[in-house]
Amino acid sequence: MSHAENIAEDRAPGGARPPSRVRQLAAASIGNAVEWYDWYAYSFLAVYFAEQVFPKGAGNSLVPLLSTFAVFAVGFFMRPVGGLLMGAIADRHGRRTALTLTILLMGGGSLLVALTPTYTATGVLAPLVLVLARLVQGLSVGGEFAASTTFLVESAGPGRRGLFSSFQYVSTTAGQLLASATAALLAALLTEQQMGEWGWRVAFLIGALLSLLGLWIRRGAQETLSDVRGADRPGLFEALRRHPRQSLLICGITAGGTIAYYTWTTYLPTYAQVNAGFDKGEALTVGTLSLIFFALLQPLGGLLSDRIGRKPLLLGFSLGFAVLAVPLLHLVTDTFVSLLLVQCAGMVLLTGYTSVAAAVNAEVFPARVRAAGIGFPYSLTVALFGGTAPYVGTWFKQAGHADLFPWYVAALCLVSFLVYLTLPETSRQELEK
Repeated sequence: MSHAENIAEDRAPGGARPPSRVRQLAAASIGNAVEWYDWYAYSFLAVYFAEQVFPKGAGNSLVPLLSTFAVFAVGFFMRPVGGLLMGAIADRHGRRTALTLTILLMGGGSLLVALTPTYTATGVLAPLVLVLARLVQGLSVGGEFAASTTFLVESAGPGRRGLFSSFQYVSTTAGQLLASATAALLAALLTEQQMGEWGWRVAFLIGALLSLLGLWIRRGAQETLSDVRGADRPGLFEALRRHPRQSLLICGITAGGTIAYYTWTTYLPTYAQVNAGFDKGEALTVGTLSLIFFALLQPLGGLLSDRIGRKPLLLGFSLGFAVLAVPLLHLVTDTFVSLLLVQCAGMVLLTGYTSVAAAVNAEVFPARVRAAGIGFPYSLTVALFGGTAPYVGTWFKQAGHADLFPWYVAALCLVSFLVYLTLPETSRQELEK
């Protein structure tokens, strides 16, 4: 390809100055990392603020109900709504507008958590404020995947959609690691009492400030939707109404990936503790090491998909988990090395999905409804299968059938394998405008 052709390829919508690939990548990735820092900080620090907001033995029966609702359900219930609403905004008003809105919502939600009053001071208002904050964060993170996925893939240069796609999970993992490190650092610097009284609020204030940094970076990015001001803007449910097959396809693509992702990145340390008597502190160390390994794998998987295609990676991931999920989880013992090897082996297989998921999803829909088309079915599938993975695993254990959980993971991955067999290879095709 000649230099002139390269310039033509890189020209921004409407003939504007071509966007900097690095700036576009940073806008999506850093903002996404901030989003997931705020999301995961809640999980890591809940142990410190739970009794302040949801006291034990509270007289008001609404408090334990709201506690359960906030911790286990609100965020995941709101993610499909966020995927639909923010996706529609991205399709109607541009990807950058949606990305700006999602990071503002997440920063606002994080600030609201930091300022949540105690139950002692305000009564039932305290858990209500926390639930509202989690609603806002769930709405934001549900819309973030839809908007950042489309923005990342549309910003990629020729033959680089897989590479850019991989940074979706690089940044997600970076946010998770940053939240974990912040919580650990605060816990090391402060006493248990200080953490319970005010230390946990610091992490959420940091999240709100980081959101401002992400907002500044995103405001300098260039729009990737070619017709932002067109009169014929898509309706809220147009993607579902006009592309029902593609919407179901997103569910099938995501089902195996999300159960494997949440099992290996979130639930596995708990699985090792519950089923093999693994030490809690060592389980967290293994989880951190494996997440760093996982983040480093993502660009390699993205580059590989640009060379050999998306489909071989997806088939390798899904068939690998369908066959190996049961033996791998049965190999988990109470030794450090066993858990580390099992978790890292799963991460290698999982990369076949995570490194290309954004590209594959974006290549399913035309630009007109791409964000909303991805956002709703993806977030709904994550809520149904990914977010429930820890609870399903725990339920199997409590019911005396712990051995069934690995088969549940394998079965969903087999379903996705059958879906991947039907997919055309799109890595060499032009992205539909």
